[in-house]
Amino acid sequence: GVFMYNHLQQKVRNTEVLAQKYKQQQEALSAQLQVVYEHRSRLERSLQKERGEHKKTKEDFLVYKLEAQEALNKEKQDSMNRYGALSSQHKILKNQHEDVKKQLLDLQLQHNTLKLEHRKTLEIHSQKYAQLQQEKDSEVTNLQDTVFKLREESKLLRKAHQEVHSQLLNSQ
Repeated sequence: GVFMYNHLQQKVRNTEVLAQKYKQQQEALSAQLQVVYEHRSRLERSLQKERGEHKKTKEDFLVYKLEAQEALNKEKQDSMNRYGALSSQHKILKNQHEDVKKQLLDLQLQHNTLKLEHRKTLEIHSQKYAQLQQEKDSEVTNLQDTVFKLREESKLLRKAHQEVHSQLLNSQ
């Protein structure tokens, strides 16, 4: 009985030591578990905070994306309007350029025609001038001949008048 009692007491002490050891391990595990729970709690709070920030960032990004899309669409519309206006202006200027080219060709043709007419007129005037010059020279020559003849005639008449006068004086 004593042996059994000692044996049981030894087992009880071993069990108590073992229980004490397990209790310490449990307390250590409990402390570790507490630390893990606290760490997990901090991580969950951090995760919640990150999720909140992520959600806010995502919303901000969506708002930014929407604004950027609207701005891009507005810019695209403005560019299309400007392109349309420039295209219209280009067509107008191109038509004006064609008109000016036609006018230039017409004016060049007109200038060439007028140049030919001027040349012909100048030739006609030169010919008329040469003809008039010849006629004038001929007339001057005729008039000089006439003046010469009239002078000769005047000399003859004076001589005759002198003779008549001399005869009259002689007759008186």
